[in-house]
Formats: sequence, structure tokens, C-alpha cells
Amino acid sequence: MSNRNRSDSESGFPSWADDTLAIRSGFERSQYGEHSEPIMATSSYVYSSAAEAAARFKGESSGPVYSRFTNPTVQLFEHRLAALEGGEACIGAASGMAATATLLLGTLQQGDEIVATRNMFGSTVNLFKNFLPRYGITVRWADSLNVNDWAPLVNGKTRLLYLETPTNPLTELADIRAFADLAHAHDAQLAVDNCFCTPALQKPLALGADIVVHSATKYLDGQGRCVGGAVVGSAELIETLTSFMRSAGPCMSPFNAWVFIKGLETLSLRMQQHCSNAAELAGFLESHPAIRHVYYPGLASHPDAELARKQQKLPGGILSMEVDGDQAAAWRMIDAVKICSITGNLGDARTTITHPATTTHGRMTAEDREHAGIGESLIRLAVGLEDVEDLRNDLEQALNRI
Repeated sequence: MSNRNRSDSESGFPSWADDTLAIRSGFERSQYGEHSEPIMATSSYVYSSAAEAAARFKGESSGPVYSRFTNPTVQLFEHRLAALEGGEACIGAASGMAATATLLLGTLQQGDEIVATRNMFGSTVNLFKNFLPRYGITVRWADSLNVNDWAPLVNGKTRLLYLETPTNPLTELADIRAFADLAHAHDAQLAVDNCFCTPALQKPLALGADIVVHSATKYLDGQGRCVGGAVVGSAELIETLTSFMRSAGPCMSPFNAWVFIKGLETLSLRMQQHCSNAAELAGFLESHPAIRHVYYPGLASHPDAELARKQQKLPGGILSMEVDGDQAAAWRMIDAVKICSITGNLGDARTTITHPATTTHGRMTAEDREHAGIGESLIRLAVGLEDVEDLRNDLEQALNRI
């Protein structure tokens, strides 16, 4: 998979490789000649005249208007993420869920339909199931990530197909190109949550998707410091979402945007190490007698291993495992770790461990968790950047407590 962007004429971005885009693209220094990107900590902007202010507010002249929807630091983050994803434009949001809500409420209306699956982050499932129907938006639920199971659910009212790939927490994969073909055959769009892979490992737009959604809180930051989200897509889509952002206000802060800008600079290097560590630990865990099953796309035993090789650069830094026992056994293992952090976040330099059924997916109904394959013995491990031998030893001593 090439990491070189399209040419200027095709994308509007420099024809640099991704690692260069992540560090250099879109930055214009001020009169002070600063080497690092500044944080534009301002709520509003001063104009030279009333006429200039009026022109800015009407969109008749370029330049920032109000930091809820036009802040230079946020716009630089948006520029770089769009460049890395190969999209025309991007909009930052206050969180990953704010990005998802901005996409849905900014583009859908009463009578529209979505097709999705319960194999997603618990808050996304809850948003789709408990809130969208209040606004007359119907969600049709598929039972798997097999495109053939989705096809009967798509009709003339379908506006969006929404995927996570790999899924949270079982790392199931969807064939992005096949789903894009299904969506486009019905004049619908395909949105892909690319949180687990990031553009360093997977480019959904290049595979036919129309929209990419991110929780920047995870790998884009990379050190668990800030909460944020983003949507990448066509310039037309982002213009529509900007109008929603201007009215509803789920915006990203300049400081958080600056943190994400710094995170993008090391994204490629970090993802390589996350994947290397995760692959080694997955192999170790798969052979451990206290583990019933390991879910990791880099293992030959994973049902989507071939698809992962085809549409991802590397298998990713997330794995899940079923311990040999019940919830109590899973909790004993989690409570025994000494290096790994017990927390629901992921994508951190620090390895994190969690029990999805009672944390990240705990607000889902028992039926929805069963549909998603999230059992009481399941543990999710977001592998960090520590020495892998130390991580292996930590997991081994914890598994001895089961």
C-alpha cells in the first residue's frame, strides 16, 4: 500500500509522501517566523472595518470569523488529516461521538434510513438505537459484516451505510470496496470509522468509501491527552457539516487541535510499533493455556486475515482475548496486571486493558452485546509502545491468577 498522496491537481494537497504531509503540509508561518505551529487561542477576530466584518460573516471574503467553526489551528489539523486520508476536506469536532453526531444530524432528515451493525463501539450503537429514531431516522441492523447480509436491508430510502473496520472490540473486518459498491448501487454513501487503523494503516476513501470518521482521542493523539473527533470527505459534505457546526457548535478546541497536529507528526512511526508489539503478544496469548481464543487480524486463525492483508498496511495494535473462565476470571486477570493500565481508552503509548462488557460496551443491552459477540470472558488489549518483553511478562503473571 503506497503512502504517497495524489498529485496537487487531483487532491489539492502537495504530492508528498504521508510522513511529509503529516509534518509539513498546510503550515504558513506568521510574521514572527515560528518553526512550530502556534495555538490560536482566541474566540473571535478583529476586522479593519464594518464592511470587512460583514463580508467575512457573509462568506464573501476569506478568513476566520469565529472559532466555533473557523479557527486557524483547528483548520491546520483538518487540512493535514484530510491530506493523509486522501479526502478533499475535513471538519474537527469535540469528540469522536461529536463527529459521528455531526455527520448524522448534519446530513440526514426525517424519513431517511441507515444500515449498520451492532459490531461497533457501544456509544455508537446507543446513538443509533436510542436517539436517531426520535428524529424519524430509521436504522436497519445487519447481523454480520458480510455484505450479502446487508444487501436486503438497503432500499430507496437508505442514505448511509456505516461501518467500523476493524470493529471494536473483536477486530472483525468488512470489505470496504464491496460495501462501497453496495452503497453506490443504491445512491447511498458509505461511512467508515477508521479509528483502529488511522490513515497510517488503511485508507477507506481509496477503497471506495465516501466518508471517514475518527475519534482523534485515540491514535491521532497517541498519548491519551485530549478528546476530539473528525469527519473527512468531499468538500461539499464538509461545507454542509460546517454549516451544522456553525449552528450547533460541537467544535474542537484550538488547544486540542494543536495536540492532534503534534500527534500526526509521529503517527506512522507509532503505528508500526503498536502493530509489531501487538503481533508478538497475539502469538504469545494464542498459545497460552488460560486463553480460549484471540481476536487479532494478524493471526492466521483470524477469519479476516486475508482481507486484512489486502486492505490494511499492517494488522493494527488492538487485540481481544477470551479467557478460560467467566467474568470473575477475566476480572482477576485484569486486576493482576502491573504495567498495563486498566482504562477504557485505546490508542495510547501506554498499553491499556479493559473488560468491554462492563465498560466500553456496558450500556448496550445484553441482547445487543450477544449479537456483537461481546461475552463476559472477553478482554480488550490496546497494545502500547512499552518494551514488548515487559508486556509479555506482565500478561503472563496476570494470566497465572486465573
